[in-house]
Amino acid sequence: MAAKIIDGKMISEQIKEELTREIAELKKQGIVPGLAVVIVGEDPASKVYVGQKEKACDALGIYSEKHAMPEDTSQEELLEMVRRLNNDNKINGILVQMPLPRHLDEKEVINAILPVKDVDGYHPQSVGKLVVGEDTFLSCTPQGVHELLIRSDIEVNGKDAVVVGRSAVVGKPMAMILVQKAKGANATVTICHTGTKDIAAHTRRADILVVAAGRPKMITADMVKEGAVVIDVGIHRTDQGLVGDVDFDAVKEKASAITPVPGGVGPMTVAMLMKNTVKAAKQQA
Repeated sequence: MAAKIIDGKMISEQIKEELTREIAELKKQGIVPGLAVVIVGEDPASKVYVGQKEKACDALGIYSEKHAMPEDTSQEELLEMVRRLNNDNKINGILVQMPLPRHLDEKEVINAILPVKDVDGYHPQSVGKLVVGEDTFLSCTPQGVHELLIRSDIEVNGKDAVVVGRSAVVGKPMAMILVQKAKGANATVTICHTGTKDIAAHTRRADILVVAAGRPKMITADMVKEGAVVIDVGIHRTDQGLVGDVDFDAVKEKASAITPVPGGVGPMTVAMLMKNTVKAAKQQA
């Protein structure tokens, strides 16, 4: 039996509808959520992402600012921009689009953002609060994956979850979200990475498999347990069009549920950024 296709586009639209109502209520109280996006240089993928974020803000009624800075921006100029936005009361959330040009120090820039405005969930304080199970801003992509699982009625409690990839943006926070005792989680979690001896041995016992490895079609059907839930975070431009980290056509015959690429996790990332911006506005008010 072919897998249920988890429609991230549809679920993200539901979330945006909920947020539209919430924002309308906030505006009645004189609160207008505000997001500032800072982009340095001309990276084509980054420009696309920033455009999607601007469009989402417009559609929901979130005030947004885009600060495009040249490729040769200095560290000090970028930090000065972050400080200015930290002090701007119209701005509830600050997002510095990654990756930054090589000469800039990403860690220092992330650390400079006020934790109360860290809607990307990258600040060490946000990450630390996630680890100890306190309420905080979660990194948008893993938060989106968790929301997909909850809204697709997929039971996570007590399940074996395997996360392939250990990036600070997806892999590690994803594992931390799934291991929490909180609602919609409480899994037993394994993280696989380039140092893992036999990745397939781990992926084959996963009830829930989240793949964020950054390698096209890395997960093949023989690496997936019958009836597993497979979440594909990867996206790659190939001669055959857009593909994920999972061999979708083969794996969908074995999985009980699977996310497509595109239209799975991608739309959720932007929806979670909007959700975090609204949360920031409420907290700051």
